[in-house]
Amino acid sequence: MNVTETAHEGLSRSWRVVVPATEIGANVDRKLAEISKTIKLPGFRPGKVPMSVVKKRYGQSVMGEVLEQTVQDSSSKLLDDNSVRPALQPKIEVVSFDGEGSDLEYTMAVEALPEIEPADITDVKLERVVAAVEDKAVDEAIERIANNNKSFEPVKKKRAAKEGDQLVIDFAGKVDGEARPGMDGQDYPLELGTGSFIPGFEEQLIGIKPGDTKTIEVTFPEQYHAEELAGKKAEFEVTAKELRAPTKTEVDDEFAKKLGLTDLEALKKLARDQIEGEYGRLTRLKLKRSLMDALAERHDFPVPQGMVDLEFDAIWKQVQPELTEDEKKKPEDELKAEYRAIAERRVRLGLLLSEIGKRNSVQVTQEELNRGLIAEARRFPGQEREVLEAYRNNPRALDALRAPIYEDKVVDHILGTVTLTDRSVTPEELAREDEDTL
Repeated sequence: MNVTETAHEGLSRSWRVVVPATEIGANVDRKLAEISKTIKLPGFRPGKVPMSVVKKRYGQSVMGEVLEQTVQDSSSKLLDDNSVRPALQPKIEVVSFDGEGSDLEYTMAVEALPEIEPADITDVKLERVVAAVEDKAVDEAIERIANNNKSFEPVKKKRAAKEGDQLVIDFAGKVDGEARPGMDGQDYPLELGTGSFIPGFEEQLIGIKPGDTKTIEVTFPEQYHAEELAGKKAEFEVTAKELRAPTKTEVDDEFAKKLGLTDLEALKKLARDQIEGEYGRLTRLKLKRSLMDALAERHDFPVPQGMVDLEFDAIWKQVQPELTEDEKKKPEDELKAEYRAIAERRVRLGLLLSEIGKRNSVQVTQEELNRGLIAEARRFPGQEREVLEAYRNNPRALDALRAPIYEDKVVDHILGTVTLTDRSVTPEELAREDEDTL
């Protein structure tokens, strides 16, 4: 194998590789000899098929296999010999191969992972903001639970519907004068004011009375989940069949039992635990951002631009529908440059965390991965078995699930080496959103 390095700039490297015809031919002959020992052809005893016949029948397919294996083996050896860890799949292009008796020439371009030397961060001091759960927050949470589980009773006296009522309706919608699947329903209980239907739908039903039929016009949101309806104007014919008013929900032991709990105290404890869990999530999020800022300040090494490109594409796709008015006023190139800087930061920090984890033997156990699988499956009630099977049959999906678990363990390891100081804040201060720059 003849190897010539054609470029070496930063993390980017490329080579020209020539594999001599003699090596390819020897591998083809070896493969054909193996085949000749096992094939069965009419008129020949097993293992006695002439090589000329074997070559005529299997030569072309064997040549393809040998070429593929030759490129795979020689490119892997080239990377090993040069101590290159590819950031992404190398780009390989066959330059020339004129068939049997000719050399194979190909080029390989690759971006290498950088050599990373983690800085000493034992002098880092971070502030961890924490908030206590107040009784008022628990009461408000229970009030929301009661509101979400309230009952309705028919209104005996005929009157107009108002916000907070439940209206039982039949409806049928059309777009461009054509009925579409999913745009009709019968005996649908719609609570007015919840915003559960298309914007403008519920508001136009305020004032309607049972027995009335009304045609209302709405416009589907631009980001509607059904793309064929996004931004479209629609017309619905709605018939009000029954009007129901909300009844007062008594928050007591009986109410808690209806929710499957033993008593009201158990409901309060459940609400408090959920709030504590949310506060804990916000506390960790802010602490992790502070840690990432500290790591970013202490590390500046080149990163593979191919990885940055992929990260930027993912970020740009996510933020485009959510751009603020100020961002929309900026030139697109300027805005993309800002988000590309975020992408580069994320890639650099991701590589750094990976290196720190490797140096400290951080690993995700099977038990931790199983917990992650179960948590993911629970997001799809009724489809848990299918979700678990899908992950177990897809190594890439499992890797994607393992990655955030691994990152959290590395973050925990780093937090154990720095100085943490707790500071009490109000729940409002804790919940205040910060710009996500990780």
